[in-house]
Amino acid sequence: MRRLLSLLMFCAVPAAADVPRVATDIAPIHGLVSRVMEGVGTPTLVVPAGASPHDHAMRPSEGRGLGQADLVVWVGHGLTPWLEGPIDSLSGSAQVIELMDVPGAKLLEMREGGVFEGHDHGHDHGHGHEGKEATDPHLWLDPVNAQLWLGVIAQELGTLDAENADTYQSNARAGVAEIEAASVQIADALAPLKDRRFVVLHDGFHYFEARFGIEATAAVSASDADAPGAARVSDLREHLREAGIDCAFSEPQMDARLLATVTEGLSVKSGVIDPLGADIPLGAGHYTALLMSISASLQDCLTP
Repeated sequence: MRRLLSLLMFCAVPAAADVPRVATDIAPIHGLVSRVMEGVGTPTLVVPAGASPHDHAMRPSEGRGLGQADLVVWVGHGLTPWLEGPIDSLSGSAQVIELMDVPGAKLLEMREGGVFEGHDHGHDHGHGHEGKEATDPHLWLDPVNAQLWLGVIAQELGTLDAENADTYQSNARAGVAEIEAASVQIADALAPLKDRRFVVLHDGFHYFEARFGIEATAAVSASDADAPGAARVSDLREHLREAGIDCAFSEPQMDARLLATVTEGLSVKSGVIDPLGADIPLGAGHYTALLMSISASLQDCLTP
C-alpha cells in the first residue's frame, strides 16, 4: 500500500524535464526569456552582469548550462564571438536563437572615431558575419528590438513545449506592454534633456540614444575591449574643452580611470550608466528595470 501511494504521488507531479532548459548569454536577454517563461521555468545565465561580455572567461558551471540547454538565446557573434565555439560544441542538439539575425531587428552601424559626426540611424538586419563586424552589437538597448524578440522567444518555446505555449504567448504580450509603458515614461522624462551634451566611456548606448533622441557626442573607447590611443584621447580632451560637455558617463564593467584621464582638469560632471544591469536582480522584471535605470542615470547627470 505504501509503495502504491508513493507511486501515485510521483505520477501526480508534473515532470520538470518537460519544461525546456534555456541558456542565455547576458543579463538583459536572461530577463526577456525569464519574462516569457514566468510561472513555467527559469533560464540560466552564461555571462554574469558584472562581467564584460566581450571577453568573459566562461566558468565550468556556465558551460554546463550550455551543455544541458534545449534552447540557447544569445545576442550573437558581434557581441560575444568567443561564445560561438562553445555553443556549437556544447549545445549541438539545442535550438539556437541568434537575436542579431531575427528579421525586423533594428541594427545600427558602429560609429567611427572618438567624436561623433552624423551617423545613419540603422538598417534592416544583415546577413552573415561579414556584415555583423561593422554592426553595433548592443541592440538589446533598443526596446523595440526587445519587444520583437519576446514574440520570437515565445514562439520557439511554444514549439518545444506545446503544453505551455499559451502561457509563453501571454507572458510575451504582457512583457511587450510593460516595455511600451516604460518607453513612454522614459521618452517623457528625457524630452527636456535632448539638447544636453554628454560623452560615454565606450560606445555601447547608441541604440538607447537613437530610440529616445538623446545622443552622446563622443566615446572614450569604441569597445570595452579596446583602450583608446593617444590621438583619440587628445581629440576627446579638445572636444570636451570646446563643446561644453555637461556630463561624462562611466560604466561598472570598465575601468573608470580611462574616463578620468580624458576629463582630468576639466569641469565636467560625472555619472554611471550600466548597459547590463549588474545591480538589478535577475528575473522577469530585469529588462524594464534596466531601461528605467539608464534613463534615471541620464536624468541625474544631465538635469541642470
